[in-house]
Amino acid sequence: MKKLVIIMLALTMILGLGVACDGASDKSGGKGEITKDNIKIGVIHIMELGDQGYTFNHDQGAREMIKNIGLRDDQYIPKFNIDDLDVAATNAAINELIEAGCQVIFATSFSYGTQMVEAAKQHPDLIFCHATGVDAHFNDLPNLHNYFAKIHQARYLAGIAAGLKTQTNKLGYVAAHPYAEVISGFTAFYLGAKSVNPNVTMDVIYINSWGDAQKERETAEALIKRGCDVISQHSDNVSPALAAQDFGAWHVGYNNDMVPAAPNASLISARINWGIYMTYAVQCVLDGKTIPVDWGEGIDSGAAYLSQLNTAVAAPGTQEAIDKAAQEIKDGLLIFKGALKDNDGNPAVITSFEGDVIYTFENESSSFVESDDFSAPSFNAIIAGINIIS
Repeated sequence: MKKLVIIMLALTMILGLGVACDGASDKSGGKGEITKDNIKIGVIHIMELGDQGYTFNHDQGAREMIKNIGLRDDQYIPKFNIDDLDVAATNAAINELIEAGCQVIFATSFSYGTQMVEAAKQHPDLIFCHATGVDAHFNDLPNLHNYFAKIHQARYLAGIAAGLKTQTNKLGYVAAHPYAEVISGFTAFYLGAKSVNPNVTMDVIYINSWGDAQKERETAEALIKRGCDVISQHSDNVSPALAAQDFGAWHVGYNNDMVPAAPNASLISARINWGIYMTYAVQCVLDGKTIPVDWGEGIDSGAAYLSQLNTAVAAPGTQEAIDKAAQEIKDGLLIFKGALKDNDGNPAVITSFEGDVIYTFENESSSFVESDDFSAPSFNAIIAGINIIS
């Protein structure tokens, strides 16, 4: 009898462990086959959907992915307004997506990186894709991936519209943070403007936030008061476009076509089609294929592109100039090239996260291939003609 009880207890423990493991596996996405019918995709968004900027654009990419692959709407589980500087909130969002059965989790902001690394370590059977980050490059985790797009190419082209339109030869830029992602973008924008207007300069003000509608508007107004008659942005809301329209300036947007919001001001917008990568990554999971550690494509694939030019307010010849430069980029034109100087007249330098010099623009033959080693931008030099306003 005693022996029978022991055997029964052992069987109970084995069955219990089996149920627990199966339950845990199902909860975290399952170790079984991932199919088109059972796959779930979670996305952690930094802002609300209504920002009409970065979060809106990334959500559009996710919905494009759902349509491209033929998934149901309920297989996309978004988490909006997750503060990327709030570790607890980020971890909670990741855990909620795992609990919901998501096998693939996208996170859309740079500062989600540390939490994504830890989640990838703890859940090796799930896939984690991090936009704008670099952590996958430094961690040997086969389930962690970084993605971005060569948006500097589109910003260069958008800068052409600004350079041809300005009458004061002074541009203004509402910038989020003093990070390479932002610096690379506004430098490319400035170089695009300078390619058609050698006399142009640009004032930049950081708002130290990826998105703050009121602060973005106030900053745009401040730039206009400084004489900037074309305003651009690396920030998440449409408020700089509205400020430009209200104060008689012009505007170049980001992430979304802002002409409907400011038809008398908005010239064009640089955009990323996140749907291209999201479709690619999810299809790789379904096909059992490896996703690259870093992914970053440009205007060739349509990952970086421009919204339709507002010909009602753009300068004559703008579309032709953009088309010509776009073809040159497709043919191999590099944006960051030549004997670039800083505002003190010294050769411009790109530095690493630790402050070490990565590249120096020593002479006219100098050139830096952006988003080459990393999908995320690396260019962080402040060049002559760009004035950081504190």
